[in-house]
Amino acid sequence: MSALTPISDHLHRLADTCNVYVVRAGDEAILIDFGDGDVLDHRSDPVTSGLRATFVTHHHRDQLQGLARAVEAGIQVWAPPVERELIDQIDLRWQSRSIVNSYDTREDRFSLLRSVPVTGTVTEYRPMHCFGIELLPLPTPGHTIGSVSYLTDVDGRRVAFTGDLIYGSGKVWSLAATMWSYGELPGVASTILSLLSLKQHEPDLLLPSHGEPITDPIPAIDRTIEELWRMIDFRGSHEDLADWIAQPYVALTPHLLHNRSSHSYSYVLLSDSGKALFMDYGYDMITGLAAGVDRAARRPWLYTLDALKRDHGVSSVDVVIPTHYHDDHVAGMNMLREVEGTQVWAASNFSDVLERPNRYDLPCLWHDPIPVDRSLPIGGTMRWEEYELAIHALPGHTEFASAISFEVDNTRVVVTGDQQDMAWGRQPRPERLNYIYPGRVSLGDFVRSAELYAQIDPQLMIGGHWAPRWIAPDYLEMLATHGRAMDDVHRSLLPLDEVDLGLEGFAARIEPYRSEVNAGDELDLEVWVRNPFPEAGEAAVELIVPAGWAATPTIQRLALDGRSNTTVSFRLRTDGAPVRRARIAADVRIGDRHLGQHAEALVTVR
Repeated sequence: MSALTPISDHLHRLADTCNVYVVRAGDEAILIDFGDGDVLDHRSDPVTSGLRATFVTHHHRDQLQGLARAVEAGIQVWAPPVERELIDQIDLRWQSRSIVNSYDTREDRFSLLRSVPVTGTVTEYRPMHCFGIELLPLPTPGHTIGSVSYLTDVDGRRVAFTGDLIYGSGKVWSLAATMWSYGELPGVASTILSLLSLKQHEPDLLLPSHGEPITDPIPAIDRTIEELWRMIDFRGSHEDLADWIAQPYVALTPHLLHNRSSHSYSYVLLSDSGKALFMDYGYDMITGLAAGVDRAARRPWLYTLDALKRDHGVSSVDVVIPTHYHDDHVAGMNMLREVEGTQVWAASNFSDVLERPNRYDLPCLWHDPIPVDRSLPIGGTMRWEEYELAIHALPGHTEFASAISFEVDNTRVVVTGDQQDMAWGRQPRPERLNYIYPGRVSLGDFVRSAELYAQIDPQLMIGGHWAPRWIAPDYLEMLATHGRAMDDVHRSLLPLDEVDLGLEGFAARIEPYRSEVNAGDELDLEVWVRNPFPEAGEAAVELIVPAGWAATPTIQRLALDGRSNTTVSFRLRTDGAPVRRARIAADVRIGDRHLGQHAEALVTVR
C-alpha cells in the first residue's frame, strides 16, 4: 500500500516530520515542504514520478531537515524571501547567532544544521507558473516572521497550503513560535492578520503542515481568530490592532492620509486621477519588531494596500519618496516596486545610500539595495500629478535625510521624517531632538532645520514616530531654542576648540565599508580624513591590512589646513585565500600627533 494518502486526483499527502504535499500536473509534480525527504523513498509510486521542485512554507527543521536530498536528486528548492538566509546561509547564522545572555526568543535556531543551496525565492503576491501549476505565494507571518502560504487550484478546489499558520479549527501548532521578542507575542497578532488575509482568498481547502486537511476553512479560520483574540486580551497587548484592521488610514485632509499601522508612519498623497504617492514605506501593519536585526527578523509586506484601494479610491501606487534611508522608512519599497510597479524617488543627498548600502558605515541600513528611479535635487521642486513638492536638506537625525513640503487642500505641509520625536521621561516636555551620532549629526543641524521650518511656515508637520502636529504659533521658535541649546551643551562638553572630531568622534572613514571580492581580484578603497586641529599639518594615512595582503600606496601623505578634510585612494590586493570579513584599518597621523586607527572596513574574499 502506498504511504501517500490521496486528497484528490492530483493532490496527495505524505506523513513525514511534517505533512508533505504532492501536486501533479501531467507528467510532472511539485512538493509543498519536504520534511525528512521520505518522499524520495517512494519514487516507484506513480504519484511521485517527475518531481521537479519543492516549495518551502517556512524555515523550521521539521519542514526541511532532509532538504539536501532534494538538491542531490535535482529537485529545485524555492524558499520564502525573508527566510532564504536561514536555509542557504544557515552555517553563518550558527556561527554568529548570540547564545549567551541572549534575550532573542525567536525560533530561528529550529533551522537546518547545515546550509542547503536554494534555486530562488518565491514571488510573494504574484503568481508563479511552475511545471503546469500556478501558485500564489502569500505572506502569512505568525508561526515565523517570514512564513508564506501557497494558493492554487487543484481538481476544482481552491487549495491553500498554510504551513504552521493553522493546525485545525481554533488551533495553532505552536504558541512558543509566536514569541518573536522577549516577553511579547507579536506572532499572535500577525497570525490574526494573516488568517484574515487568507480568508479573503476564499479557499475551499486548507492543508496545514501539521494536522488534518481542513475541509470547512472559513469557520475554522474564524474560530482560530476568535481564540487568538482571547490570547491578545489575556496578554493585554496590541490594544490598537482591531482599530488598525478596521481603518489603517485616517484622513488628515481629504487628499492626505496617515497610515497609523505602519512603522515608521507612512503618509499618502492622493491625486484626483486615482494615483497615490507614499512618503516613507517601511513595515506596513506592524505588530512589533522581532528580536534581532538579521534579514529573517524583518518582514515588509503590503497588508494595507487593499484597504487603501477599497476605502480611498486608489487605482495605483505610483511613487514612493523616503525622507531618509533608515530601514523602518524604506524596507517595503522594493516590494512596492515589484508588486505594484511603484517608482522610487529619493533626495539626491542619500540616493546613493539606498542604491549602494555596502559602501556606508551607517546604522539602520536596509539589507538590500533599493534602486532609485529618480534622484531629486536638494533645494528643487518637482511635479507629481496636480501637486508641486519641494525637497529640502534636513541633516540632524542623520546627515542623509530630507524634508518634503507641499500644499494640499489649502494646507501647507512639511514631512520631517525622524528629525524630532516624541518626548520621553516623567515630566511633560516638548519633542526631543532626535539625533543619532553614527548617523553623522553636526553642530547647527537643528538650528538650520528650525530656520527651514520657519521659511516653509507649515500648518501641519508630520513625522515618523509622533502624532501629526498642527502648528501652534510658538512651536517653531521652541524648536529653534532647543536647537541652540543642543549646540551649547555639546560645545560645553567637547574640547572642540582644541581638537574637533565632529560629533561622531572620528578623523577618518573608509568606503566602501563592506566589500566582497573574488580571489585574485583587487579592490579600490577611499579614505576620508580630517585634520581636527586648528593649525595646518601633514596628514599621513596608512592602510593596515592582514598579513600577506598589500595596499598601494602603503601610506598617503598630504598637507591639510586646520579643520579641513579630504579623500585619499588606495588599491588593495589580498593573498587570494577565502576569508569572511577580514578587517582593515586606516591609521592616521596629523603632524607629530598619532591619532591611531580611526576607521575600519570589512572585506570578504570568495
